[in-house]
Amino acid sequence: MRAVRLRSDTSALAVPAFRIYLAARTIAMIGNALTLVALPILAFQLTGSAALTALLTAVEAAPYLILGLPVGALVDRLDRRAVMVTCGYCGAGLMASIPVAAGFDRLGFGQVLLVAVGVATLFVFQDAAAFGALPLIVGRTRIAGATSLLVSASTVIGLVGPAVGGLLVATTGAPLVLGLDGVAFAASATLTLFVRWVDPPAEAGPERSAWRRLRRDMGEGLRYIWRQPAIRALTLLGIGVSITGGAVTGLLVVIAVRQLGMAPDGGLIGLLYLATAAGTLLASSTLGRWQRWFGVGRLTLTALVVAGLAVIPLALASSAGPALAALMVYQFGMTTAIVHGIVVRQVITPDRLQGRVNTTARLIAWGATPLGATLGGLAAETFGTSVAVALSLVGVLASVGLGLLLRIHRLPPLAALTPAGPA
Repeated sequence: MRAVRLRSDTSALAVPAFRIYLAARTIAMIGNALTLVALPILAFQLTGSAALTALLTAVEAAPYLILGLPVGALVDRLDRRAVMVTCGYCGAGLMASIPVAAGFDRLGFGQVLLVAVGVATLFVFQDAAAFGALPLIVGRTRIAGATSLLVSASTVIGLVGPAVGGLLVATTGAPLVLGLDGVAFAASATLTLFVRWVDPPAEAGPERSAWRRLRRDMGEGLRYIWRQPAIRALTLLGIGVSITGGAVTGLLVVIAVRQLGMAPDGGLIGLLYLATAAGTLLASSTLGRWQRWFGVGRLTLTALVVAGLAVIPLALASSAGPALAALMVYQFGMTTAIVHGIVVRQVITPDRLQGRVNTTARLIAWGATPLGATLGGLAAETFGTSVAVALSLVGVLASVGLGLLLRIHRLPPLAALTPAGPA
């Protein structure tokens, strides 16, 4: 096959269906940006516990670990638009339950935890459908540009959303802010109804039962990941990345309150999320350039080294300025590595395997996120926040070491990769 020639970001915007899809995703991102701040603040306000606040991050990642493999295979056989719309409306109902319970003075940490698990479970289905839909909406040669636009939109919102979310929490309370995310869920689902694409027909198989077909599809996704060197290597490196990412993300509110002295109900906590959004924006806006200049493996290794180097000053920071700078650099490195891996998978993987391959790869790569968040929370309670953040560096260091062992620096540039069927 010919090598894929990646086009500019503007080519994706030339597709009318993608413009509607981008609008729908943008609305959902606005709600997510508010929840990103409001949910852990609410958990910390209800419990005052670093371990329980970090547990929220752990349980949000757990559904992907448990369901990613079967859901990816299942969604490849379903109407992806129907899946995305249904998940949106169900998510709206879950988020709306929080301000309702708070209004009757019945809100507890247990309900917050259940809502987080429910929304995270819906995300597994939504994510599998979105992975499969994007190449069909924009065409394979526009995947990199479309993905960069989606990430850029997310991070532009992330530059404003966390600060606004922090202020809204301080003035109206976290439950009402989470209710606004419910409105965003519903609006995004409604817009998705108007996005048009044609799903590929599901392959017929000789199996006599749906369960056997599902097992075959799951096995096909796993085999594809294992037999494609670039996807296999980047997926395995994601395990260490998720350990560090789970710990740092799960401790952000705790870092703000215990390490930097911010008020647990103040708007300043949003600045930490603002810094991470700035790092993500920088990464997404320059990713195409890095992909042209670096080989697939060299870019990943370089990004992880940058992220790792930023963890130490974050652990040592005692004031907002150094912490915000360290967070921005950290997030730049992590986002570059993660989004680059997503683009590589979408460029190589055939349309009919997009859902199962991408969710399976995320399952493997994200599988250690609950472990990282849980260990980070326990370490913060036992040794203090600074030590916990410093210990999280082990994950990124392990990924860099594994990458060197697998010699991923020898992988070619993205433009040299070709779409391929199972080996």
